Amino acid sequence: MKQLPLLIFLLPPLFHLSCSQRYNAIFSFGDSLSDTGNVLVAGLPYGMTFFGRATGRCSNGRLVIDFIAEGTGLPLLPPSTAKGQSFAQGANFACTAATTLDFDFFYQRNLGGGLWVNASLSKQIGWFEQMLPSLCGQTRECNDYLGKSLFVVGEFGGNDYSTPIFAGRSMWEVYTFVPRVVQAIAHGVERLIGHGAVDLVVPGMLPIGCFPVYLTLYATSNPSDYSGIGCLRKFNDLTSYHNSLLQAALYQLQIKYPSTRIRYGNYYTPAIQYVAYPSKYGFSGGGLKACCGAGGSGKYNINLKAMCAQAGSSACSDPDTYVSWDGIHLTEAAYRLIANGWLNGPYAYPPIVN
Repeated sequence: MKQLPLLIFLLPPLFHLSCSQRYNAIFSFGDSLSDTGNVLVAGLPYGMTFFGRATGRCSNGRLVIDFIAEGTGLPLLPPSTAKGQSFAQGANFACTAATTLDFDFFYQRNLGGGLWVNASLSKQIGWFEQMLPSLCGQTRECNDYLGKSLFVVGEFGGNDYSTPIFAGRSMWEVYTFVPRVVQAIAHGVERLIGHGAVDLVVPGMLPIGCFPVYLTLYATSNPSDYSGIGCLRKFNDLTSYHNSLLQAALYQLQIKYPSTRIRYGNYYTPAIQYVAYPSKYGFSGGGLKACCGAGGSGKYNINLKAMCAQAGSSACSDPDTYVSWDGIHLTEAAYRLIANGWLNGPYAYPPIVN
């Protein structure tokens, strides 16, 4: 399935991140692509490159949300669960393993076994609503404050689909989840707009068919199951379907709320470019092999019994030369490039800082 042409772009030469500050604060919601410390799931080598310690980020260093904060002149967002922390310049409500949909949806379908972090989009927005009185008082004050803040709503969807996929459900059933997931994201965006949000970025999904973990788990002997760049077609088709429905929903929201700026944050297109042409972007380690995994062995460097940070695993010496960090999440280098495309174009329109 094809994505809508609305926001699919070719990658231009790299721009420099902007240092200008145009926002009072940034509020982030999402899953492990955005979590900066609400769920601490692993130790080193997570965090090895930039922080020198594990921070809760599922990468070797910074994430897209970190580069967005830096690019808009704001400090890195503290996790919303941080103690004794000021949230005046923003907070990050994202949680590793978060789903878009509430847990009830999965339990009703006998899919509750793989769920472990109850942090759906609705719950995360609820935490934001609980924090809001401490950030601004009167309605007019909140409207002014939130109207000059940036809201990053996602990525969402990856865990909603991996839950039934890993449980062995049919792709037909997984596809039936997509409209519900997109509807929940759109509802969350409207909920934030109702509180005064004006500037929003709503990211789509990465091409999960290019993830080394998926390529290892669902390897086949049929060449037609793979795209020309070596990714599993059926999973990338699912991702494209999600992204297409999401873009269509955001387009309708923009029409409904013309005074807002609702941007689609494109993860898919740049990631495909990095996998297809890794050396062009400095990824000499390749686009389909994880940096942290099975000690360099195997086609994708994945040992399902010794995942990154587990006994028997090891990390490559230079993560910046890899697209994939641990088989599911990307490296800091890949996230930096994607963030630049959101800040300056062309992977968010209008660009965040222009």
